[in-house]
Amino acid sequence: MTSPVSLSPAQAAARLTEFTVIDVRAPGEYASGHVPGALNIPLDRLSEAVAALKSASARGALLVVCASGVRSTRACDILSAADIDAATLTGGTSAWEGEGRGLDRPAGARNTWPLERQVRLAAGSLVVAGLLAGVRYPAARWLSAGIGAGLVFSAVTDTRGLAAVLSRLPYNRDPRAAASLNATLDVLQG
Repeated sequence: MTSPVSLSPAQAAARLTEFTVIDVRAPGEYASGHVPGALNIPLDRLSEAVAALKSASARGALLVVCASGVRSTRACDILSAADIDAATLTGGTSAWEGEGRGLDRPAGARNTWPLERQVRLAAGSLVVAGLLAGVRYPAARWLSAGIGAGLVFSAVTDTRGLAAVLSRLPYNRDPRAAASLNATLDVLQG
């Protein structure tokens, strides 16, 4: 399997009209701001969209986007295994916005933290809680050790277990997400 083609925000912006842009972040993240014209297919639902994405890729190029480029690279690997070519946006929406490019934000959408930031907050909080509780109950330090081991495992295997759990929390879900995914698949089928 080869690495997906990576485009800088400037390269992607210059060719944006050539792409069907797929944002693989959680619906809450997507609603807080996305590349103009992007369609939301959360990474954990990507397998449901393979047939529609294959149809869309037959009509034109796909650009896959996330917050930082990590999830979009993973999505491109999944698509590549299904014989679908897709490019990824280097640095994701963070780099896009960092270069002064606008994001579409639906009216009334909540501003949800990116999943990577939520993971850092959750992991750090659990480590501190385990250490503080360990002052009175020494066995509580195992919580900190477990979180640390989980983070090491996540880095070594390039998996995101805590992110997968956090993406299922209510504030990361849009109540209209199921209907939205079906509408997105209909658009991709063309």
